[in-house]
Amino acid sequence: MNVADSEVVASILGEAGYEPVRDIKKADLILVNTCSIRENAEQRVWGRLDLFRSEKRKRPQVVVGVLGCMAERLKEKLLESDKMVDMVVGPDAYRELPMLLTSAGEGHTAVNVLLSREETYADISPVRLDSNGVSAFISIMRGCNNMCAYCVVPYTRGAERSRDPETIVSEAREIFSQGYREVTLLGQNVNSYSWIIGQLKKDTFPSLARRGVRQLADGVVNLMPESVSMALHANTGFATLLAMVASIDPKLRVRFSTSHPKDLSDEVLKVMSRHDNICKHIHLPVQSGSSSVLERMNRKYTREWYLGRIDAINRILPGCAISTDIIAGFCGETEEEHLETLSLMREVGFDFAYMFKYSERPDTKAARHMKDDVPENVKTRRLNEIIALQNQLSATSKKADVGKTFEVLVEGKAKKPAGAIMGRTTGNKVVVFQAEDVKPGEYVDVKIIRATSATLLGETEND
Repeated sequence: MNVADSEVVASILGEAGYEPVRDIKKADLILVNTCSIRENAEQRVWGRLDLFRSEKRKRPQVVVGVLGCMAERLKEKLLESDKMVDMVVGPDAYRELPMLLTSAGEGHTAVNVLLSREETYADISPVRLDSNGVSAFISIMRGCNNMCAYCVVPYTRGAERSRDPETIVSEAREIFSQGYREVTLLGQNVNSYSWIIGQLKKDTFPSLARRGVRQLADGVVNLMPESVSMALHANTGFATLLAMVASIDPKLRVRFSTSHPKDLSDEVLKVMSRHDNICKHIHLPVQSGSSSVLERMNRKYTREWYLGRIDAINRILPGCAISTDIIAGFCGETEEEHLETLSLMREVGFDFAYMFKYSERPDTKAARHMKDDVPENVKTRRLNEIIALQNQLSATSKKADVGKTFEVLVEGKAKKPAGAIMGRTTGNKVVVFQAEDVKPGEYVDVKIIRATSATLLGETEND
């Protein structure tokens, strides 16, 4: 999400006459785009600001700004931090950057952290920063309404709002025409994406508003005949949007992140099954395998519901890769509840997981109403057990791929061995192989001959 936001910022600043530089010593403006979802992320930002401060001492004219979630959450603290920060800009105020830069350049502290119920930056064409030229991100919505007890995102990114689907399809089509071959549709909860044509604002999208509901529906029909009925009802959900983007070209791979288990529908899974270019990988954060912990987390589903969604994925999309997020040591977690998480992991057999110790975030429901009462050493031990089990599951998943042939989208050179190429399968697994005359963005059939803990090793059919 922060990469996508930074690309929007780069576009806005480009219009104002700025251009990116690789060397911090040549920068007139230094921005750090921040995340508040875990304490460790914030601590890394403070360390980075120390580096910026030393640069500012050498060149006082340099403007330093903090963007994003941490800016919204810690605006006062940032402004009081030894004058190292000149600008504090929240995630919904990036359009104001040129004006704020003028203010900062005149010696005034520039702040805008107001959250919006409407801002989606739909009309801004992002500048692809540090791109491999193959994969790109597209934000389809902003904010979150789920109010999970541990999560700060609704407070730092505001309420959920979806972006007009025509602008999403247009951006994806433009990306494809530029040679990109994979897009990832981004949202805090993509499955709750919903665009109702009645919400179209004439002052925001005048050309679309003039065309009206019927003509917009016809445009959707031309893009994707199977969604005629949904389009005519003037309501675009995530399944419809997913099919619209996939219909741009069969050579365009489509990924999405992140799904919420309570909202992942069979309709989305069926759309995935009908389009070969929609990647067969679903990131479905479980957070805990215990229904009682999930209730305290306010996740709005049970262990049984989650396993039901896994069954649906396996039934409708056989072989689909599944990854997840897991939190160890949430408030009040007992040893029995921890063991339930381990048993769910074994039952699902996740291909990959992001695993963390619970980190209390200020002003969340958990911080206000629950006690962070699991001792740190217990959290660490439980997290280590989760990691050890996931390493086993990941190894089993990769071992099962040996002998199979996958269509791999080439991303570029591998770090090792020398001369090797790397790419990804539709299941988002990294494949390393030797090949000549293969370019990034091309599709290659690769047979897997060996697997390490992190990588599949293969050979092309011609080897």
